[in-house]
This record gives sequence, structure tokens and C-alpha cells, in this order.
Amino acid sequence: MSSQHRVTGAPSAFGLDNHGIINPGPTHWNLGAEALYEATVRGGLGTVTVGGALTVETGTYTGRSPNDKFIVDEPANRDQVWWGAVNRPMEEKRFDQLHALTASYLQNRDLYVQDLHAGADPEHRLKVRVVSESPWHSLFARNMFIRPARGDLSGFEPDFTILHAPNLQALPSRDGTNSECFVLVNLAKRLVLIGGTRYAGEIKKSVFSIMNYLLPAKGVLPMHCSANIGEAGDVAIFFGLSGTGKTTLSADGTRRLIGDDEHGWSDNGVFNFEGGCYAKVIKLNPEMEPEIWATTRRFGTILENVVFDPETRELDLDDGTLAENTRASYPIDFIPNIEPAGRGGQPKNIVMLTADAFGVLPPIAELTPEQAMYHFLSGYTARVAGTERGVTEPQATFSTCFGAPFMPRHPTVYAQMLREKMAKSGARCWLVNTGWSGGSYGEGERMSIHHTRAMVRAAIEGKLASVAKTPDENFGLFIPENCPDVPANVLQPKKTWQDGGRYDEVARNLRGLFEKNFRQFEDHVSDDVKKAGIYAA
Repeated sequence: MSSQHRVTGAPSAFGLDNHGIINPGPTHWNLGAEALYEATVRGGLGTVTVGGALTVETGTYTGRSPNDKFIVDEPANRDQVWWGAVNRPMEEKRFDQLHALTASYLQNRDLYVQDLHAGADPEHRLKVRVVSESPWHSLFARNMFIRPARGDLSGFEPDFTILHAPNLQALPSRDGTNSECFVLVNLAKRLVLIGGTRYAGEIKKSVFSIMNYLLPAKGVLPMHCSANIGEAGDVAIFFGLSGTGKTTLSADGTRRLIGDDEHGWSDNGVFNFEGGCYAKVIKLNPEMEPEIWATTRRFGTILENVVFDPETRELDLDDGTLAENTRASYPIDFIPNIEPAGRGGQPKNIVMLTADAFGVLPPIAELTPEQAMYHFLSGYTARVAGTERGVTEPQATFSTCFGAPFMPRHPTVYAQMLREKMAKSGARCWLVNTGWSGGSYGEGERMSIHHTRAMVRAAIEGKLASVAKTPDENFGLFIPENCPDVPANVLQPKKTWQDGGRYDEVARNLRGLFEKNFRQFEDHVSDDVKKAGIYAA
């Protein structure tokens, strides 16, 4: 075998020619962290920092590029996709041209291949192959997904393949893309093309989007959530957008973490899609989140866009010069107190997290199944002043199913599945506001994390099940009248405001935003769900 076609690692008999790469250069199969570190440093693509983490920069793209993501419009799946701003169509011909371009670009280059699993439940597992020109992206894939036994690699035949060419730029006038970046999913050919961006999260979220498309047809609900399990085997899942506390609240020392971001809910129970974590680390506090902080000083972790001292290699997690969206990718077993199987039984509790910067939603409330469907479809949180340019006051954000960018099917498909699974399992659902109390952002105060933890634990441990609940006069949410370790006045949001009239005004305005957003779903849901967001005294 010539050096041009040198192979290292543990290759599969199902070769790269099956993906259109006829003349690969040296091909490195399923390498471990040590070899991928060496290749990254040797290529000038990363630096080893204090403690052993591999620190890299992603350049222009420091986050996902939603405007550059397309799904191929082909007959087999056309009627199942929720086309629009989230799922943009691309012609098959355009995809085939870009596939040929990508395959040609990857010819005669060093390639790094990882054969991996997505899904801890073998019954619903997806075999994924990631082929990249970049060694550190290969390590990212190895961190984020589940590694098969080495003996299974020789016969590995992927269900889906990702061809990853971060340094290949598209030409919009020729390729029909919106920019030089492209993330293209072909469900029929079971192929993903990623180019023009070094942000590694595109690999992870492409697999999540694929699972979100495939699993509902098997009766499995895919979820953008974290999950944990208690000593008695009771499972809790946590939905929430960025900044709502999903990772923090699910990392409870009294419970084992199943996973922190992406899960499926099947007849067998809940299972993690991933084998790793991709945590945001900007201004990470070692006292509040010591487990995640420790991973930033550990061999095997990849740090994206984290600033460090070039001489001492000391990290500065507070420096957002390169990006506010700094990230750490690491295997999930870097975190203590995990559930090694990545699986649990049927959930007993569902927690929907929102950071209400208007300060009018209650800190905790129990939802009926209809309300759960309403708030799941709404996916509400609020941005605060200073987080984005031009934001001077709280702004409502609605991301359906708490993960709109990754939902290829219509949101009501997932919401109806949630309702059915809640009914079958008897799971209780709670809306938890980790945002503001006593006033909107700038007037009130952020909800105490100690109170929030106490409320979540009380709900999960069943201590709120028999507590009397009062319906909120604006949203109809059922608020517990008392909760262990939480002052009673904290539970009623209006009582925390000095001006009750002002509270009513802000609450009515927010309710109006909910109603306006929900109009897009009204033709797809029953009347009881439509009414679930409006309180009729």
C-alpha cells in the first residue's frame, strides 16, 4: 500500500468509496484522543493548555449558522418536513453538485474517520460516520457520541454519514447557498455535507436533527432536554432554552445524570442520544459549577474560542474576545455522578424551564396535559438587556418544542406525542421560572437558585403532589400554596411586586405575546389546547 493511501487505526470494510471519496489520502480510522491531539498540534490547529485541554479557534463562525442549513426537497420525505424559515429546501441537483464538490475536495487529503453511535438504547440507535479533514473535529465527534466496542468497528456500516470539510467554501451564485457556509441534510441518501464553518456544534446538531426526523415514525419522542434519575429509579426531564438553567438544575448531587442535552422517550423509557457534553463556559464559576469547570483543565476536553495566556497557557474563561459562545466538549464520564447506561425508565416528572425577564410567571406551577402541550409548543423564555446589541428591555423569545432549529417535522407532531406519553406514563409537568421576581429585569431580582433548587426537588420528590394549588389569574397556571424551604410569598409572583397594578399590566402584555405566537398552531391543535394558555375566571 502506498503512503498516499496509508491507513491507520481500526478501519471498517465499508470504505470511503461508498461516500464518493475514491482516492483518499492517508486515512485515519477511529483514532483516540492522544493521536488526534498530536495531529492537531502538529498541524498548528490547536494548543494544549494548563491541565491538558486542547484549545482551538473556530474563526468567523463561533456558533450555528441557521440561515445556511438546508434539507433536500426529495419525493420520499417531502410531505413529512415542516418547510419554512427553519427547514429551507434545496433541490436534489444542487445537493448532488455540492456532494461531488465536497468529495472531490476531500480526495488526496489526510482524512479522519470516526464510526459512532447516536442513542444509548440499542433498539433505537443510529450508526453515524463522521469523515473530516480536521483531527480536532474528529475528536469532537468521538467526545460527543457513543463509541462502539472496538470489535464492532470492522463490520461497521453507517446509517448516516457526515462529510465534514470546514475549509471548503461554497460559492452562493454557483451552489445556491446563502453564504460560503453550508449544512445540507439529504434524508433519502442518508448523507450530511458540512463546509465553510469550523464551529463543531454543526456536527452535533446535524445528528440531533436527523434523530428528530427518524424517531417519531418509530413512536419515539426526540427531546431537546436534560434528564436525571433518582435512587428509586424515578426519571425527571428538563426542557429549557439557553440561559434557563437546564444543565445546572439537572446536575443534582442527589441524582444521577442521564444526559444534559438530547434524549429520546420510547416505550422502554428515556435514553441519551450522546456520549458527551458540549457546555457553554463563558464566565464559568468554579464554585457554582465545579464539575464543568474541572473539565476545562482535563486532557480530552476541547475548548472552543477560549482565551489563554500564550506563555503560561492559563485559561481566562471570563474573556469573551473570541466569542461569547465559548464551549467545552468532553466525554460525559468526565462528570461525576452520571448514569453509565445513559438510560432510565418512564419519566415521573417533566420540568419546563423559562427565564421570564418580565418577572410575572410564577416560580413553579403544575401544568395540565393541555397546558403542557401549549407551553411545549410555545417554548418561551426572555432575553434581557445587554445580552444582544440593541436589546434595551426584556424581549420574549419563543422556540417551539424548546428547540425549533432542530425540528424537521411540524411542531405539533412532537407536542401530540408528548401529550400521549404523559397520559400513558402518568408523568406530572411543572413550569419553573428561573428568571425575575418582584419586577422585570432592571427592577426586580433574579430568582434565588437556592429557592429554585428547593422547588424542583420538592416537585420531583412528590412533596408538591398533595399541596393545594391556586390558579394564577392571568395564565391559569396552578401555583402551590406552599413548598418546603421556600417562603410562601415567593410562590405568588404578584405579591413580590410593590405595584400590583403594574404587575397586572405586564402580565397581560406577556399573555398577549403568548396568544399572538400561538396563532400559528391553532389550526393544528384541539380547542382544549388552544384555551390552555388563557385563564377564564
